[in-house]
Amino acid sequence: MRVYKKVLRIVLLMLAVTLAYGVWYCWRAFPIISGFGAKNLASAVFLQHRNPDSVIKQELSFFPVSYASYDINTTDSSVTASVLGLAKSKAIYRTGIGCTLVNDLSEAEIRKQHFAIPQPPLQNRDTIAWPYGEMITDAPPAAIDTLQLNRAIDNAMQATSKKGQPAYTRAFLVVYDGKIAGERYAPGFDKNSRLIGWSMSKSLTAAVIGVLVKAGKLNPDAPAPVPEWKGTDKEKITLKELLQQTTGLDWTEDYGAPSEATNMLFKQSDMGAFTAKLPLKYQPGSLFYYSSGNANILSRIIRQTVGDSVYSAFPYKALFHKINMYSLLLEPDASGTYVGSSYSYATARDFARFGLLYYNNGVWNGEQLLPENWVQQSIQPATANQQKRYGYQIWLNGADDKDPSKRWFPDAPADMYFADGFGGQNVFIIPSKKLIVVRLGVKTIDENKYLGEVIRSIKN
Repeated sequence: MRVYKKVLRIVLLMLAVTLAYGVWYCWRAFPIISGFGAKNLASAVFLQHRNPDSVIKQELSFFPVSYASYDINTTDSSVTASVLGLAKSKAIYRTGIGCTLVNDLSEAEIRKQHFAIPQPPLQNRDTIAWPYGEMITDAPPAAIDTLQLNRAIDNAMQATSKKGQPAYTRAFLVVYDGKIAGERYAPGFDKNSRLIGWSMSKSLTAAVIGVLVKAGKLNPDAPAPVPEWKGTDKEKITLKELLQQTTGLDWTEDYGAPSEATNMLFKQSDMGAFTAKLPLKYQPGSLFYYSSGNANILSRIIRQTVGDSVYSAFPYKALFHKINMYSLLLEPDASGTYVGSSYSYATARDFARFGLLYYNNGVWNGEQLLPENWVQQSIQPATANQQKRYGYQIWLNGADDKDPSKRWFPDAPADMYFADGFGGQNVFIIPSKKLIVVRLGVKTIDENKYLGEVIRSIKN
């Protein structure tokens, strides 16, 4: 009997601990699940004008996000999500700036915020030749084997994810020597469809930093102008270390569980401030660690540098509208700062235009928009980045994980660099091949395979 009671107590204790852990985990995880669902469904429905059932099936059906349920309110343009009726999260849509999760601040306070977003010029862009407009006047480049390129694009559009699931590639675009050589869209999408860039937003943020460097308002080698860091062990972190992901801040980039990354994106009103307050874990410059938080500190630095009165319009006026990226939309967090790590939407052609800006060393239509050496600096890895895979918020074709003597993408040249986002959003820039390759979809496909096939379509 004593043994039985002892075993029973142990079992009950284990059950209590398991239950307590389950409650604790759900308390942390449920708001992230509902926040992810509410934000992404709201942007898809109100910004992209997509069918909610299709969005839930294609983008929100994976575990554990599949446990969320949604209430779409077309009256106030919002989506409220919950998990088993708990942890409600609300995302609101505002014309011109997309969707924002309601966190910390009240919905009324957020809706009162003013954003002066510049409007694109009134013109029929279908009558203006690419890349300044949308009209394609040139025949396919003679250097391209069109049949082979079309076959490569077909393969990419039909490819499944690594797990054999539908990858839902929405757009695939190839630019050769500045001209559109191939272009394809999934049913329901076209050249005017705004698609999410996810972490390609980091590369956009870095380019805006470049504009401020050119204007003499920021210096990559100087300590980053972060107010919270003055007088602390973080005050020597440089702007370059933020750009190169070597700040040493205590950060975990994990989207499969509650982490600094998920807490920032789905539970914080001021994402840059949240990250800036984190403690230092490593000596700045000594370790490369990819962090979405660093990108949002950079985004907040842009805001603090130019001032609130012009901030909302600044990225558009200073850079993106100058390169004819008129479809681009940057979404802010609840504090009004653009989520520089994750939330950008644009057409495939506009993402290609961004690639062209870097391909042409920061020059657009004869104007040097970025510092003359910015692109070259951007594609130099930090000393701490042993695999040599990352520059200024942009990826490089560095070493393979298993064999450092091989490139990450063996079928692509060593000079390739690229913007990369969750689910395989990519703008690949390959100067030696005169190529820019854009792929946008829901799940990652075999990128090395489609890059190799596109490259092999070049005759010389």
